[in-house]
Amino acid sequence: MVDSEPKFFIPESIQGVNFDVTAQMRMVWEVIKAPLIVPLLNLAVYICLAMALMLFMERVYMGIVIILVKLFWKKPHQRYRFEPLQEDEELGNTNFPVVLVQIPMFNEKEVYKVSIGAACNLSWPADRLVIQVLDDSTDPAIKQMVEMECQRWASKGINITYQIRETRGGYKAGALKEGLKRSYVKHCEYVAIFDADFRPEPDFLRRSIPFLVGNPDIALVQARWRFVNADECLLTRMQEMSLDYHFTVEQEVGSATHAFFGFNGTAGIWRIAAINEAGGWKDRTTVEDMDLAVRASLRGWKFLYLGDLQAKSELPSTLRAFRFQQHRWSCGPANLFRKMVMEIVRNKKVRFWKKVYVIYSFFFVRKIIAHMVTFFFYCLVIPLTILIPEVHVPIWGAVYIPSVITILNSVGTPRSIHLLFYWILFENVMSLHRTKATFIGLLEYGRANEWVVTEKLGDSVNANNKNKSGDAAKKNVATKAPKKTRSKFVERLNLLELGFAAFLFLCGCYDFVHGKHNYFIYLFLQTITFSIVGFGYVGTIV
Repeated sequence: MVDSEPKFFIPESIQGVNFDVTAQMRMVWEVIKAPLIVPLLNLAVYICLAMALMLFMERVYMGIVIILVKLFWKKPHQRYRFEPLQEDEELGNTNFPVVLVQIPMFNEKEVYKVSIGAACNLSWPADRLVIQVLDDSTDPAIKQMVEMECQRWASKGINITYQIRETRGGYKAGALKEGLKRSYVKHCEYVAIFDADFRPEPDFLRRSIPFLVGNPDIALVQARWRFVNADECLLTRMQEMSLDYHFTVEQEVGSATHAFFGFNGTAGIWRIAAINEAGGWKDRTTVEDMDLAVRASLRGWKFLYLGDLQAKSELPSTLRAFRFQQHRWSCGPANLFRKMVMEIVRNKKVRFWKKVYVIYSFFFVRKIIAHMVTFFFYCLVIPLTILIPEVHVPIWGAVYIPSVITILNSVGTPRSIHLLFYWILFENVMSLHRTKATFIGLLEYGRANEWVVTEKLGDSVNANNKNKSGDAAKKNVATKAPKKTRSKFVERLNLLELGFAAFLFLCGCYDFVHGKHNYFIYLFLQTITFSIVGFGYVGTIV
């Protein structure tokens, strides 16, 4: 009888092989590596190199323009009409416009006194100043404290009102919008906005309002942030370096070249007529400030940034607070870009090159490409090319371009130049979080509209912590229950960062044994930084 059972053909190259899992995986890898993995990784390298070049050209352009601005551009008071406001003997204070000051708050126990006090001490005629404290606090005790502080200043003759809402609908945008609906606001021409941790100097309004009074086409005057706790720990120093570049270069260049930049949400003064013409505050994204700025700019309004006008503020000093803030700042712009790009394209009130600047430079390169190329290229693609030596990354893309970009980014904070290398490693780690948030915003899913108020500790709390006696500190440690400590440790863990730390460590080990480019030095240092963030200890390093 002929055997009817099916026969299988086994290639000679694998006959006699012990089919264990490792051998099978190696065989599959060799089969798909050349026709699939190598081309895909090569494509990823080309895309990342293109993005790196885009970011490089953007940084070089910004660097050239800021040098020209500093050397040859006229100062703001020379480019725009500026006449200091003075009291008139006959008219009294009537030549001073009525200014509204809004201070949005949410459970700001540590800083509410400082912000309210700074607003009430502004050097402006009392009868021409209206202060609104927009309190969305959910803690009744904090609400009572804030209200009592407002009453204390009101008893001194300050025109200050305490305002609450039944719900937190719209979050900060909703509170600001509700504040502008009050009947007494119709007499106000301008509105200054300060977050709860901001402390403007007394002459803040006198140095900014005249630009709005003398130039009816200006909608916004933005001040620079300064940080009272920049030296608190390594985390705050890293933030200072990033934000100083933003203010020193990005805001200055946008103001000088296109009279446009993103409103920073605080320490700025708006013309109320411009807010109304642009459609008012909207809560469709977590960057209501940028949303309003783009809409106002599309209607022809100009913005002015004053680098020498500064307001003190507080940086997030815990990793948890910083991550929530960065999620909002990365997700929001991407989500706004998704919703407004076609509106910008179709707009007929602004010139073509301003549209290009807003779409390409402001949104696409700075808010999307900058995050993605940092993560994909330097944390994913380059490590993968170590495992697949058939794929080559040119040295100009792996070393020269990021070096130039880093040097250009350092101009904002010369005092921290010695921290530059660690700042690179830290920014690479945070690019993972920012890239994830950017995709969430672009695709508008999950946490796209999540709003978590940045935790603030206040100067007094930091000072008290430093002045605690050793005995008291030991006592506090001794009274902690082990279970509570373990719980806090688990809460600090960031598993995604720890996973990438393991991946980079393996790539570093492979490069140390088999590699030719000595990338393992960078990979091991990047592994340490990912691990520090993964275990949540970056905010404790002084």
